[in-house]
Amino acid sequence: MTSRREFLRDSGALVVAFSLAPSWAQAQSASGAKLPGSLARDPWLDAWIRIDANGAITVFTGKAELGQGIRTALLQVAAEELDVALEAVALVTADTARTPNEGFTAGSHSLQDSGTAIRNAAAQVRALLVNEAARRWQAAPAALRVEQGTVHASDGRSASYGELAAALDLHVEAQPDAPLKDPAAFRVMDRPVPRVDIPAKVSGGVAYVHDLRLPGMLHARVVRPPSPGAQLLYIDRAAGHRAGVVKVVRDGNFLAVVADREWTAIRAMEELARGARWREGRSLPATQAPRTILAGLAAKDSMILERGTRGARGVRTIEAEYLRPWLMHGSIGPSCAVAHLEGDRLTVWSHTQGVFPDRKAIAQMLGMAPEKLRIVHREGAGCYGHNGADDAAADAALVATHVAGRPVRLQWMREQEHAWEPYGAAMRVQVRASLDGAGRIVDWDYGVWSNTHSTRPGSAGSLLAGREIATPFEAPRPHPIPLPDGGGDRNAIPPYALPNARITHHFIEEMPLRVSALRSLGAHMNVFAIESFMDEIALAAGIDPVELRLAHLEDPRAREVVRRAARRFGWRRGAPAAMGTGQGFAFARYKNSAAYCAVACEVEVDLDTGRPHIGRVVAAVDGGQVVNPDGLRNQIEGAIVQSASWTLYERVAFDARRIRSVDWQTYPILRFDAVPRAIEVEIVERPGAPFLGSGEAGQGPAAAAIANAIAHASGVRRREMPLANRSLSLGRGPGRG
Repeated sequence: MTSRREFLRDSGALVVAFSLAPSWAQAQSASGAKLPGSLARDPWLDAWIRIDANGAITVFTGKAELGQGIRTALLQVAAEELDVALEAVALVTADTARTPNEGFTAGSHSLQDSGTAIRNAAAQVRALLVNEAARRWQAAPAALRVEQGTVHASDGRSASYGELAAALDLHVEAQPDAPLKDPAAFRVMDRPVPRVDIPAKVSGGVAYVHDLRLPGMLHARVVRPPSPGAQLLYIDRAAGHRAGVVKVVRDGNFLAVVADREWTAIRAMEELARGARWREGRSLPATQAPRTILAGLAAKDSMILERGTRGARGVRTIEAEYLRPWLMHGSIGPSCAVAHLEGDRLTVWSHTQGVFPDRKAIAQMLGMAPEKLRIVHREGAGCYGHNGADDAAADAALVATHVAGRPVRLQWMREQEHAWEPYGAAMRVQVRASLDGAGRIVDWDYGVWSNTHSTRPGSAGSLLAGREIATPFEAPRPHPIPLPDGGGDRNAIPPYALPNARITHHFIEEMPLRVSALRSLGAHMNVFAIESFMDEIALAAGIDPVELRLAHLEDPRAREVVRRAARRFGWRRGAPAAMGTGQGFAFARYKNSAAYCAVACEVEVDLDTGRPHIGRVVAAVDGGQVVNPDGLRNQIEGAIVQSASWTLYERVAFDARRIRSVDWQTYPILRFDAVPRAIEVEIVERPGAPFLGSGEAGQGPAAAAIANAIAHASGVRRREMPLANRSLSLGRGPGRG
């Protein structure tokens, strides 16, 4: 295993050590300004950009492709600032041996952090190359131009990046102010580009870690306990005598089988599971009701916003409670990893969202030095959050230590994925508001109850295998995620101008079910609650829901997004609804610091069954500077579809001992016949503005818009998800408007 810098040193690629001549570099260095994006974590240009003497360009990112299109977007960013064609750039994603440590790929930070770092680094590398050409030709850098990786002088002289790179060393500290290109001159960014990860996915190519095949590879399956906390008392090793079985691995409560073929491993796993004897206990709540469970657990309260006068009174006060159950990631492909122990060095290929934190946890579990363990990201088939990827990686790594010299592919079964992945936390919200005579909000009191929203790896106790081995590691103590990102309190602070407001985060440390990060974390529930309540306020005050929002929004970019969505949807003030049809609207700025998103939708509620069906959906999004418009639309469209599934159908089922929703029948998700009839996404252009994370901006607004449309269509306000878990009785209730 060779480090990135050793590789650069030994390969004759771009190796730089001269002072940055441009005034922009020297002036900003002296200013002490903070480096942009992830450059603040790894400030060396050669951590991000490599140019070989033959002109080959490689860009490095610590972020992982999860299906969000980040590989394509980061290639566009690098190609634009380097002034080369997209095809001229190769991208290496999260790899502990080659890329910067950017922590987790989460929270819509990829473009905001890594994209910003790569853009600034690429611009500075371009300047260094131009400066080298200017030095050779004794010309002014401003008199030179770059086209497709070649620097040109007005007298006809030219030099390729490869020629210039041979004289340079990029182990140079980045500067805070790079010579970024004017958006008006963009030729690659802000253009629709086909996603580079799609062809292999639609043609049966090697697209996912599941597709990885190595010479001499073995296959493994793990036998998980029947319930959390169960103790393995006895195993029947007869399965180990099946033809093709290489080894049965037992380490405490960890049990797995290794075979030469995948089907052989599956059959042997089934035999092991049938012959195993476990001691179980009551380890899960006796009820599935989130309200009852969360209300019965101790909470640590923290006031995250206190403004104005406590308990200011208006002419009318309304209140409501909203609930969300535990939700699965529901990855279409069960978690998978490949591990290979060669000598004293172990390589693991995993769809983890954090290769460096995962390396730390697995190394601790195995008692290895982290530098002897390499984690390489390979995409998984569905995720957006902390699913079973890290656990499968730990399983594979542990098994690989028992069959040294042979790569091992370990994949979970569907029922294991459903029963053992960390879920999205259940949540409870109580909100009360007072209105003045004009319908303006004069007081707001909001409380959210939730577990943590991240138990991601970092320690061996975060991994299932780490807790199951004979000398187990304790699960780390749950903790809230501090704002501004937040966890259960993410987006709990409304974006509206409220003169008097109190927001309380009731953090529940005890976890009835294992939970961790699910796309958008607490924002899905908090925006659902806030924006549902805004519609309830509008109805109580006799004000159009869009007008109520605009009356309380001061941020001009927020107002623009709301107006764009309403205009494109064709929202009409006070539009009457036909029986069984309704329209809904919602808005949020993700994390109150990332992308702005407003969603309007229409819903039909079947008059016979009461089941809702989503018709046309329109979204408007402001994500700052756009890199790939198609990619941004993909993200908002995907968020709407995923949020519709969560909001309408999904709920983890369990009894006092076991998880019961272990397949797609017991854990229903959105089916093709329930997908919205049409989704339109309007992008607000912001040339030159900073990148704003957009990948999780749509979950909350979509959920609330759907809920508001159902209330408008049916006259029934549903405040507990999933909204379609029972029929809606149609009537001329208060939701009919």
